[in-house]
Amino acid sequence: MQRIYLDYNASTLIAPEVAEVMKPFLTDYYGNPSTTHWAGKPARQAYERARQQVADLLGCDPEEVIFTSGGSESNNHALKGVFFALKEKGTHIVTTQIEHPSIINPCKFLEKLGAKVTYVGVDRFGQVSPSDIEKAITNETILISVMHANNEVGTIQPIADIAKIAKKYNI
Repeated sequence: MQRIYLDYNASTLIAPEVAEVMKPFLTDYYGNPSTTHWAGKPARQAYERARQQVADLLGCDPEEVIFTSGGSESNNHALKGVFFALKEKGTHIVTTQIEHPSIINPCKFLEKLGAKVTYVGVDRFGQVSPSDIEKAITNETILISVMHANNEVGTIQPIADIAKIAKKYNI
């Protein structure tokens, strides 16, 4: 029986062209990019070049690009970073009941530090209503976190509509 892998939302094979570009950093230029010695300099140069490429793609400054080990670390960094940076403005976060644990768990952690989190429900297809997101907003809301594609059932959320709502309320 031939196996079929369908969880590309969690992990994927490395594209051959990516593997080819990465090969020198797995075999020859493996130094820590945070060091200043000979082994780290090539890795640091590649790291900075990659940051610039991503920044150019996103239309931002390279200093705004932060590489992480994966989605869970990124979600933790984003949620906690926004909370600590904006807690003087407010402490309310809006998310959904079906978010990945890498969102739910940091939200639960932040609740212990004073965050107020609203977990908006979804319909029978796993889709959140933008109007329900809007109803959950308070004058203390600093962040709306909704996954684009559900990692369990594949539901695509109406992110463009939610983004318009966030913009309307300066969130």
